Amino acid sequence: MSELAIGQMAPDFDMPIAGGSSVTLSGLKGKSVVLYFYPKDDTSGCTSQAIAFSQDIETFRSLSCEVIGVSKDKVASHDKFRAKYDLSVTLASDFGTNVCETYGVWVEKSMYGRKYFGIERTTFLIDKNGQIANIWRKVKIPGHAEAVMKAVKELG
Repeated sequence: MSELAIGQMAPDFDMPIAGGSSVTLSGLKGKSVVLYFYPKDDTSGCTSQAIAFSQDIETFRSLSCEVIGVSKDKVASHDKFRAKYDLSVTLASDFGTNVCETYGVWVEKSMYGRKYFGIERTTFLIDKNGQIANIWRKVKIPGHAEAVMKAVKELG
């Protein structure tokens, strides 16, 4: 599949979330969506990122924007992660990596010479009509939540 680009319609998804329910992009029509992909629950970078988005969650919601974090961790792991750090963002489980693959964030990585597949830290901003408004690839965490908030405000 070709890489997603700004201006394209975001692919719909259906992923399980806490409480036994699920989240779909089509179910959020009329709201903008921050869809951020992260490698693993309860690791230092992923925790910092989730806390940063959670600290601004009321502002995001006041702008009619939902924030959804996606990893391949199971819902039970997400529940523990949310409770441990009092996170208020929605965490979705893409255990089979279907959504990660569709969004082009399931990539080959290399650490200490060992190659493996994993999630590349990426954020998509999807507008109220389901169109990709912005993409941040290979995200560096410091200042990222603020940059995304600025882009959400510019969407209007």
